[in-house]
Amino acid sequence: QGQLVESGGGSVRPGGSLRLSCRVPNHPISNFDIYWYRQAPGKERENVVTFSRTRGSTYADAVKGRFTISRDNDENMAYLQMDNLKPEDTAIYNCNARKLGSSYWGQGTQVTVSE
Repeated sequence: QGQLVESGGGSVRPGGSLRLSCRVPNHPISNFDIYWYRQAPGKERENVVTFSRTRGSTYADAVKGRFTISRDNDENMAYLQMDNLKPEDTAIYNCNARKLGSSYWGQGTQVTVSE
């Protein structure tokens, strides 16, 4: 496994927005399928969105219509736009970039949604 770079977490009020980003140093982001996971305290890690190069995007029901995954191949970045955030979105979010034989993980970024 390798390391990728994540950024963009923070604290917002309910209804707010955040954008998370991740990149794989020295590798074109277009080579990878991208997965975003989150883990809230006391809960199991869940896959909230997947971007597959062959099958497109898949969202967990809990975030459908509020989260959008995208990729900028020129900037070699993958993004997770999170809108209308809810307190239950509070978690550590991890980006995972995969291609055949390789998997890269980020260090995790905290997202906190509270009044």
